[in-house]
Parts: sequence; C-alpha cells; structure tokens
Amino acid sequence: MQTSAPLAPLPPPSPSLVWRRIRRNPLSFGALCVIGLIALAAIFAPWIAPYPPDATDAAAALQSVSWRHPLGTDLYGRDQLSRIIFAARIDLSVAFAATAAAVVIGSLLGAIIGYRGGWVDHIAMRPVDAIMAFPAFVLAMGITAALGNSTVNVAIAISITQVPSYLRLIRGEMLRIREMEYADAARTVGNPTWRIVLIHLLPNCMPPLIVQATLAMGFALLTMAALSFIGLGIQPPQSEWGVMTAEGASQIVTGEWWLFLFPGLAIMITVLAFNLVGDGLRDFLDPRMRGIR
Repeated sequence: MQTSAPLAPLPPPSPSLVWRRIRRNPLSFGALCVIGLIALAAIFAPWIAPYPPDATDAAAALQSVSWRHPLGTDLYGRDQLSRIIFAARIDLSVAFAATAAAVVIGSLLGAIIGYRGGWVDHIAMRPVDAIMAFPAFVLAMGITAALGNSTVNVAIAISITQVPSYLRLIRGEMLRIREMEYADAARTVGNPTWRIVLIHLLPNCMPPLIVQATLAMGFALLTMAALSFIGLGIQPPQSEWGVMTAEGASQIVTGEWWLFLFPGLAIMITVLAFNLVGDGLRDFLDPRMRGIR
C-alpha cells in the first residue's frame, strides 16, 4: 500500500508573480506608488522642501495658496508645504517602528502560545483578552498620558495597542498548522522545539501577518495623528500632521481653510494608500489565487 507524502503548505508566490498581479490592479499599484512617493519625499525632505520647516516670517503669516507658498502659510508665516513634507518623516517613522515592534513581539508570543496550547494558551490569552476589551485609541491615550509626550512614548503606546491583534492572529494560525503532517514530520526527525516553531511553522504564518501589518500602518498613522490632535502626541513646534491639523482647526472659523485642509488630506491619502495596498496583498497572498495567471 502506497503512503502519501506529508502535506506541506503551498510555496509563497514568486516576486515576479506578485509584481505582475500588482500591475494588473490599478488601485493597489497606484496606492503603492503614492506610498513610495511619500516615503521618498520624507527621505529627501531637506533637499525638496522649498523652505526650512520652522522658519518664521511675520510678514507672510496666514497667506493663502500662492506661487510662493503653494499650500499657504500658518500663523507664524511657516510654509505649509515644507512642514507637511518634513512631517511625513516623523509620521511614517513612528508608524513603521510601532508596527514593526508589534509584529515581532506579537508574532513570537503568538507562535509560542499557539504551539504549546493547553494551559499555557488559557493562561496567556486572558491578559490579551483584557487588553483587547479596551478601545485601542483609549488605551493609547492612557499609555501616552502615563509615559509622557515624546516620540518614543507615542511609538510604544501604539505598538502596545497592536500587539494583541498580531498575537491572536499568529496563535490561531499556529493552532491550525501545528497539526499538519509536515509539522509532524519536523517533530519526528528530532528537531528542537525552537527550530520547529521559528523555522518550519512561523514562516508559513507570514501571508496573513503581512496583510495585517500593512493595514495596521494606516491605523498607526491615524492613532498618532489623533493623539497629537488632542495634545497627547507630538508637541509643537515639531512638524507633524496631527499637530498641524489641530493648529488649523482653530483657524477655520476665520477663513484660513488651508491650515486644516492640506494636513488632513495628507493623513487621508496616506492611510487610504496603505489600506488599498493591504487589500491588494490579501488577494496576492491568498493561496486560492495563486493559480490565476
């Protein structure tokens, strides 16, 4: 009687296949280009920004959109375009750092808890359930208020709110794949537990993790902007989209619409781009779609 080979998960799609699918999806491709342009603008901000972000000019205060100042100026005569470009640096860096830390911590804890199961799973998941019972933004507010207003503390607060979602995601995936035949084969040949978890099982949980991380970048940006808007995040005069939106909100009633509009558009466009890329990745990394051209 012939025995069947151990079942293994489908191999990940090749980069060329992913790239072809991205190019065939106009929304995802356009969103990826937008993120790339924003990232390049943030990296080369000192060279492409027309003015220093904190340079004041009392004679140019509250000027509307013009050739000299394409996005207008604020109450202190600072150029809005320059401040938005420099603000992309801190917004993207904090969102990326917070998401990366949450992915590493959440995936490692989730992999260990999911693989062990049993009483380890029951005990470890109770604090996670307690954290997830709080609204994420309220929890971020409390952590930031307790730690203090700084860039590092904002990143820590955002990462703490994201860890439970990654932990639960990887735990669920690990509970499923630890019973598959290729996992049994890895245990049979005598691999140590750490190697089974990190080398054989965890990489097969990456597709949903990548999608979740991409979508969470938008959430991290929104959380950071909201914290700064209410005064718990990045503090003035540092350039940050949430701070600029808060400063512009008080000027809307007097007709200075550009102070609020353009930073708000920067937040909206960036978050929307990450969401569209995440939706596209969900299709690209779905095993059921891999046989399609």
